[in-house]
Formats: sequence, C-alpha cells, structure tokens
Amino acid sequence: QVQLVESGGGSVQTGGSLSLSCAGSGFTVSSVYMAWYRQAPGKEREGVAWINAAGVITYYADSVKGRFTISRDKAKNTLSLQMNSLKPEDTAMYYCAAGRGAINWLQSQSYNYWGQGTQVTVSS
Repeated sequence: QVQLVESGGGSVQTGGSLSLSCAGSGFTVSSVYMAWYRQAPGKEREGVAWINAAGVITYYADSVKGRFTISRDKAKNTLSLQMNSLKPEDTAMYYCAAGRGAINWLQSQSYNYWGQGTQVTVSS
C-alpha cells in the first residue's frame, strides 16, 4: 500500500525558511515522479515543484523559482522541499504527490498518490 506522509510545516515570518519532508512507503522514490502542490484557503490547488523518476529533471512554478528547491533521498525514500525567503503568499497546505505512467508528469491528473498535507503559514 502506497503512503505519503508530509512533515516539517509550521509558522514563520516573512523571509524565513522551512524544510518540508515527505516519507514514502509501499514504493521507491526512484520508481515514480513526484511533486509538491499547495492549496490556500479559497484558492485552487497549484503545483509548486516537480521532479522526474530519474531525479535529474526538476521544474518550479514561477512564483517559487529561485526560492524553493525540490530534492529526494533514495536511501531514506523521502522527498524534500527547501523553502527560503518565504512570503505571506506562500501560506497554504502543502501536499506531496507521486505518480507513474503518465507522459505529462507536470499535470496534477498524472498523480495517483497524495499525502494528507502539512500547513505552512508565513506572517508579515
């Protein structure tokens, strides 16, 4: 059974940093493409960062480019998101996602598995 469990969320002030982690079980991170999505109250879910199954291709939403870094640790079977220079508009529930088999792995519809989310709050 595939499970994704996020951790590392919290409350920080503008300009601060947080590191999110997603622990995977029931699969190996090298066999799936993975991503971080977020959803703020009253807004649609949006993609933040993506990494392919080989772990060599990454993409970022324009809003986080240069501030966030996605990575994975095959030994620990985890996905991470390092978030620096946080802004109030980064406040949201952050979700880890994993998928297999789709051609366009940048689309949320391509993700079969989702975690429960971890809350990130950035105050001004």
